[in-house]
Amino acid sequence: MKIKPGRKKNNFLVYFDFDNTITTIDVLDDIIERFSVDKRWMVFEDKWLRGKIGSKECLIGQLKSVRITKTDLCRYLSSVKLDHYFKRLYFFLKKKNIRPVVLSDNFSPIIKEILRARELKGIKLHANEIRFSGKRLLPSFPHANNECLTCGHCKKNNLLKPNSSDKIIYIGDGMSDVCPAEHADIVFAKGRLLKHFRKSNRKCIPFKDLKEVFRHIKGLL
Repeated sequence: MKIKPGRKKNNFLVYFDFDNTITTIDVLDDIIERFSVDKRWMVFEDKWLRGKIGSKECLIGQLKSVRITKTDLCRYLSSVKLDHYFKRLYFFLKKKNIRPVVLSDNFSPIIKEILRARELKGIKLHANEIRFSGKRLLPSFPHANNECLTCGHCKKNNLLKPNSSDKIIYIGDGMSDVCPAEHADIVFAKGRLLKHFRKSNRKCIPFKDLKEVFRHIKGLL
């Protein structure tokens, strides 16, 4: 995808996926695998990968196997690593008066704790919700789209409606990013999102880490 010099005069709205985009791993997958007391979560994972169920049904089923205290979860989250360039990119965007938004099929308290531990507060976030009941994690999905059962969080519905001069930049890696990315003007893609865009012959900018995204956006702005 070529970025036209003329776009430098426009305003930009920047959206990030979280797992394996801002973080170096898929945090939610890792939590489920590490803290499940049985292997039933794998049945739901298989059905999701084969397109038999959406992520909402998958997560509800998988989290039934997870047992963890709030203290242990916070301890685990403090060990999660962010992409080395996320902070640099985030503060660069803020300096340019662009407030980036995180759209995730993960859960808001998990994401906020990871960011808080890295002294990144006040980042606008739309995600699923979760609460503790003893050692169990009980999910809820306030951003679900009942007309589309693919994702627990319908990210497309949380893309800000731009003015005519605004351009949407989307940065992601997974299947939950396909729908919002298709409504973006500029897409940075890796993983399953990149495979989807290549398969459908849609234009995007491949990336391996946020250093590459930072370089492109710095040139753009």
